[in-house]
Amino acid sequence: MLKINGLTVRLGGRTILDRASAAIPPGTHVGLIGRNGAGKSTLMKAIIGLIDPDEGSIEMPRRTRLGYIAQEAPAGVATPFETVLAADSERACLMAEAESCSDPHRLGDIHDRLLAIDAYTAPARAARILLGLGFDEEMQGRPLDSYSGGWRMRVALAALLFSKPDLLLLDEPSNHLDLEATLWLENFLKSYAGTLVVISHERDLLNNVVDTILHLERGKITLYSGGYDSFERQRAERAAQIAAAQATQDAQRARLQDYIARNSARASTAKQAQSRAKMLAKMQPIAALADDPSLSFDFPSPSKLRPPLITLDMASVGYDETPVLRRLNLRVDPDDRIALLGRNGNGKTTLARLLAAQLLPMDGGITKSGKMRVGYFTQYQVEELHGDDTPLQHMTRAMSDNTPGAVRAQLGRFGFSGDKATTLVGKLSGGERARLALALITRDAPHLLILDEPTNHLDVDSREALVQALNGYEGAVIIVSHDRHMIELTADRLVLVENGGATEYAGSVHDYIDFILGRGTLPAEKPKQQRHDRKAAAKAREDARALKRAAAEAEAASARLAAQCAALDRALVDPTNAAAEFANVPMSELSKRRAQAASELQAAEARWLEVNEQLDRLAA
Repeated sequence: MLKINGLTVRLGGRTILDRASAAIPPGTHVGLIGRNGAGKSTLMKAIIGLIDPDEGSIEMPRRTRLGYIAQEAPAGVATPFETVLAADSERACLMAEAESCSDPHRLGDIHDRLLAIDAYTAPARAARILLGLGFDEEMQGRPLDSYSGGWRMRVALAALLFSKPDLLLLDEPSNHLDLEATLWLENFLKSYAGTLVVISHERDLLNNVVDTILHLERGKITLYSGGYDSFERQRAERAAQIAAAQATQDAQRARLQDYIARNSARASTAKQAQSRAKMLAKMQPIAALADDPSLSFDFPSPSKLRPPLITLDMASVGYDETPVLRRLNLRVDPDDRIALLGRNGNGKTTLARLLAAQLLPMDGGITKSGKMRVGYFTQYQVEELHGDDTPLQHMTRAMSDNTPGAVRAQLGRFGFSGDKATTLVGKLSGGERARLALALITRDAPHLLILDEPTNHLDVDSREALVQALNGYEGAVIIVSHDRHMIELTADRLVLVENGGATEYAGSVHDYIDFILGRGTLPAEKPKQQRHDRKAAAKAREDARALKRAAAEAEAASARLAAQCAALDRALVDPTNAAAEFANVPMSELSKRRAQAASELQAAEARWLEVNEQLDRLAA
C-alpha cells in the first residue's frame, strides 16, 4: 500500500502541500487531479523521492519498483527499439551474463529467470509498445538523435511502460501524443496490473482508466471512488452540503453578533454577551470549495464576412520544395467548426499553417476573403512568452494603437484583471500562459481561429471553459487536438489528414475511435457538397451546436439534482447526519422536496435523452 502521511511541502516560502494524507491500496489506478498550480507534480515528485517533505512521510513496501519519466528526453545513436529493450535492466544483465557464463548450474539459473520474466518475448513486446505510440518498423530502427524532443519523449514513455514497474507514475502522459496514440495508451493502462498514479486533464482517460480520483486542493488531498464523472457528481453533492452549512453558520454568526451588540452594555446580560462572544471567537469558518473567478475565456466577436473565408483548389504544400500534402480541396465558411484528424507527422500542422498563411501553396490555388483576420494558436507561442514581462506589457505591445482601457478589457476577457495583469509571466502556471497566448491571438477579433493542441497545460475546468467559449464564438474554428471530449463538443466537420491528402471524414468521432481501435472500418468519403446545399449545411451545423449546448446544460442539471436527491435520501433515513440545510426540517417537508427533486431530475434526464436523439437524427 502507498501511504501519504501528513505530508507538508513548502517551496519558495509558499506551502504547496499542507499535512496531506491518503492511503492507496495495491493495484489501484489513481487519477491525480487539481487546478493548475495546485501542487500535483510536487506531490508526485515527493512520492518519487525527488523532493524531501518538510513534514510527514511517504510509505510503500520495500523493494517497490518505481517507474516515472525523467525530465530529459533520451538521446544518442541508440534506436528507439534498443532504448526500450534496455529499460528492463534485469533482462539486459542476464542476457549479457548468459553470453559469457561457463558454469552450467549458473547458466541454468539464468535461463530459468529469463523464462520467468518473459525475456524471450521482450522484443515483440517492445515493438508492440513502440508501434502503439506511433513508431512503425522503419522508425524503430532510426537513431534517437534524428527525432524531435516530442518523439523522444514518446520513446521514454515506451521504455517506462515496457519496464512494468510496481508503481507507475505518469505526469500528463498524453501531452506529446496524438489522438491515435492516446487511445492506444488508454487501452494499455486499463489492463495495467500494478498501481498507477496518473496526472491527467483528459476527461475520457480519467473515466476509462482510473478507478479512484485523488483530488488536490488548497494543499489537502481527498480520495473519491470512481472515474472523473463520478468525482464531479460527488463533488457537486459536497459543494451543496458545504454551501448549506455555510449559510447556516453565517445565520448563526449574525444572530450572535446581534445579541452581543444589543446586550454587552447592560449589566444584567453582560455575562451572556461575553459567553456568546467567546462562542463567536471559537467558531471556525467553513471553507468553501475553491473557485477561481479569474478562469475565463471570452473570444471577441468578429465582423460579418460573406462565405467562403478560404477555398483550397488542388493545392499542394510542404517544406523545402518537398510537398507534404497534395491535391487539397477544402472550403471554410464563417460558421464552420472543423477538427483535423490523423496521426502526428501526417500533415495536420502543415495544413493549419497553410490556412493561417504561414506557408504558401507550392501548387494549385488558395482564395481568401480580403478582410479576413486569422488567430493561430500553437504551443510555440506559449513557450516564447517573455518570462520577465507581465501580461499587461505583452498586450500593450500587441495593441499599441489601442487605449489602455481596451488593452485591459482584452486581458479581462481571459481572466487577467487586477494583480493578475501585472504578475510576471514567469510566475504564471502553464494554463495561465496558454490563456495569455489565446488572449494575444484574438486581440483583433479574428474571423477564423486555428488552434493547434490548445488544451496542453489546461486543467479540466479550464478545458470546459474553453469548450463553452468556442461554442459561443461567432467565427470559424479549425482545431487540432488529442482531446476527444473537446472535439466531440465543438466540431461538426471532421477532416482526415493522411496519405499525403486531406478528405472530409464521413463518420463521427466515435466512428473514428472505433476504426483506430480496430472495431470498425473507415467510412467512405463524403460526397462533395453542391453549392445550393451549403446554406442548409450551415443551418444544420448551427442546430447541432445549439443541441450540444442544450445537452450539456441538461447533463449538468441532472448531476446537480441527483446530488440533491441523494442528500435528501440521507436526511430521510438518518436525520441526525443530515446536511445542515435539511436539519430541523419536518419529515413531511423533506418528502415533498424529495418528490419535487425527483420529478425535476426525471425531466432533466428526459430532456437530455430528447436532445441526444435529435443530435443522432441530425447526424444521420
